[in-house]
Amino acid sequence: MSDRTPALDAVHGMLTLLFTVVALHVLWHGVRSRRAGRRDRVDLLLHFAMAAAMAAMPWSLGRPLSGRGMALLFTAAALWFPLTAFRHLGRPGRRPDAAGTAADLADRLPPAAGMAAMAWMSRHGAADVPETLAAGALSAHPTAPHGHAAATPTTATLVTAVLAVCLLGCAVRSLTRPMPALRTATDTAHRAAATDPYGHVRDGATSLGTAVMLLLPH
Repeated sequence: MSDRTPALDAVHGMLTLLFTVVALHVLWHGVRSRRAGRRDRVDLLLHFAMAAAMAAMPWSLGRPLSGRGMALLFTAAALWFPLTAFRHLGRPGRRPDAAGTAADLADRLPPAAGMAAMAWMSRHGAADVPETLAAGALSAHPTAPHGHAAATPTTATLVTAVLAVCLLGCAVRSLTRPMPALRTATDTAHRAAATDPYGHVRDGATSLGTAVMLLLPH
């Protein structure tokens, strides 16, 4: 492509390597977690699908990933993560655990943000996002035309900026969390984290890579 440069290809190569490692780690963790529940298996499948798609997205191999079907898939995935945090509510014999539900929801927001960004790039084309940012900046200029033509890039720029900020925040939160104790975990949340001790590192790297991918031309 005419807008590609060696430096940009190098960054895309590093991102592809990152997401390939993430996909392999998810696959390895899935093989090890043979007794995982249905929700955990769906989570791993969605993580793997997103990592594989992000690894291919910068290259010509990833062109078929743009479209309404992929956007719907990742939109459903973005909803899956926060909604399934409330899976225990309303079940007979289960006491409401607001603190546990809130902690579970907070842990599921980073993948939800990543899936939302993937849906956004799939629907609007990852290559169009940087041009959208530029168009949004031009539309804010006093000499830019007013009306619907100017409002559309501004809205798209706002969505892209919000997603990027959310992903960066999720990356910082995940990458600065302490490593869970493997032997002394007692409560359910910490025992679950101990079964995947590098999960928060994987989630943080995925969020950071997705934020970069969101802002780069392809």
